[in-house]
Amino acid sequence: MIQLFKMALRNLGRNRRRSLLSALAVSMGLALLVLMASVVAGEMRGAMENTIQLQSAHLQIRAATYDEDKVSLDWKNLIEDPERLIEQMKALPQVTMATPRLFATGILTLGDQSRGVQVVGIDPDSQANQPFRQGVISGEFLRADDREGVLIGLPLAKKLKMDVGDQVNLLVNRSDGSVDEQRFTIRGVYSTRTSAYDENTLLMPLAKAQVFTGAQDHASTILVYLQDREQAEAVATSISAPGYKVLTWREMNDLIVQFEDFAGGYMVLLYLIVLGITATVVTNTLVMAVFERTREIGVLSAIGMKSRRIMLQFLAEAALLATGGVIGGWILGSLAAWWFYKVGFSIAGFGISGILLSDTIRAYLQVKDLVNLGILTYVVTLLAALYPAVLAARLEPIEALHAE
Repeated sequence: MIQLFKMALRNLGRNRRRSLLSALAVSMGLALLVLMASVVAGEMRGAMENTIQLQSAHLQIRAATYDEDKVSLDWKNLIEDPERLIEQMKALPQVTMATPRLFATGILTLGDQSRGVQVVGIDPDSQANQPFRQGVISGEFLRADDREGVLIGLPLAKKLKMDVGDQVNLLVNRSDGSVDEQRFTIRGVYSTRTSAYDENTLLMPLAKAQVFTGAQDHASTILVYLQDREQAEAVATSISAPGYKVLTWREMNDLIVQFEDFAGGYMVLLYLIVLGITATVVTNTLVMAVFERTREIGVLSAIGMKSRRIMLQFLAEAALLATGGVIGGWILGSLAAWWFYKVGFSIAGFGISGILLSDTIRAYLQVKDLVNLGILTYVVTLLAALYPAVLAARLEPIEALHAE
């Protein structure tokens, strides 16, 4: 076997430029696959992290009758005295923090400009709101006792040409079905770097939101954050809260999971296209080698070399090309993924409804992708070599010796 690979290395060295270009084609193909896989992984990872951090948390506790699509403020659909449940959650060792949220629909108006928004009542002192606190780019964050201040997202501020200190009118639906309108002051402008969320979300202190909407001491949901999100199912089953339902991050983010599955299937098709092109280059290289060495193959057959040995000779050459190509592809692909991780690329304004994609997508390289794609490329390269290997093995010695 060692002798076989020595001969294969010598044969590839006969036309070093062609062999190098073939190995480079394999490397470029694999590098492209690695980059594609890392970008998709980074996109899905970022979307899931954003959604968990800003919207769903690892667990949510809601009233059994609550329907998030209707944003109901009817007391029977809300959580009464959420602090009681929060204290129970904080007693669990897996829980890092829990916070109430109150959701309402509203219309924000400044002069002749208006925009529909989701009003979110938050506990300003909760660490769960750190993304908003850190994201304040002008003005200041909300205080729990503030009764006139709101926080708006940067995209919304730009569209309506609002700034810190502006007086705005906010109209909301109340729990009794009526409509109320009050005047508020923009305390600050924030950015979570997720335009799909920031351009539609207005934040105000929970206490003010409860009074404004008539929800009193109720909340729409309780967000629960865990030490490890994989603990969600186990913690959910251990929570006893009659009249309430507990949802895990997987249940609340089913759309992202489905989108990830769809993207995975689509990427397989792209992988096959790229590898098909790479395989064509390898096949062409070895077919040319067969025609160039026809007389040599005839001599080897005439002195007793079996067809199986000749076929293995060409497969060994393909294996060497694949080995060099895969190693080069790993290096090039890792460098490309690292660059896209550091720099990223902007997709602001191109968000998908229901999925909180970051404004900047960064590649996320996983070892399993490197290994799986490397193995796939290696196998495809060897399969591409089967045709020229069989072609060489089936040459008749007499015909091969008389070939020009």
